[in-house]
Amino acid sequence: MPNESTSQSASSDPVTVPRASNPTRRQRDGTAFVGGFGKTTGDSDLLFVEGQLPKRDGEIQRHLTAPEQMELCLTTLESTLAAHGRELDAVLQVTIYITDMDSYDEINAVYEQHFQDTYPARTTVGVCDLLGGASATLDAVVALE
Repeated sequence: MPNESTSQSASSDPVTVPRASNPTRRQRDGTAFVGGFGKTTGDSDLLFVEGQLPKRDGEIQRHLTAPEQMELCLTTLESTLAAHGRELDAVLQVTIYITDMDSYDEINAVYEQHFQDTYPARTTVGVCDLLGGASATLDAVVALE
């Protein structure tokens, strides 16, 4: 059965365990940008949105400030959510990656403008470099139901 996996129990008898997801459901289309991003989420009540880069017209806007890039990332996230019939209040968790921790306060101010009443769990990670020379990007976990 495609939605089950088999493992061994303590008595060495095979045990069939239902899988949490079906790997045939596509998360997004295309691979226009180079990177090992996941393409499937399975059948789940969660949507995993990764690699929201500060892109406009298919180009990473590396010339913008980190807060301006975060604004683009959040706008792209909102568009992605709208395509799934959801809004920012359905976001359960966000991970923000920034190359300059000195821009944290400014990025946080942009973030607070988008998540005004209910803040999802969040982690901010300082990194050395991001794809395409971006200064900021984000991942999100979203409730679909």
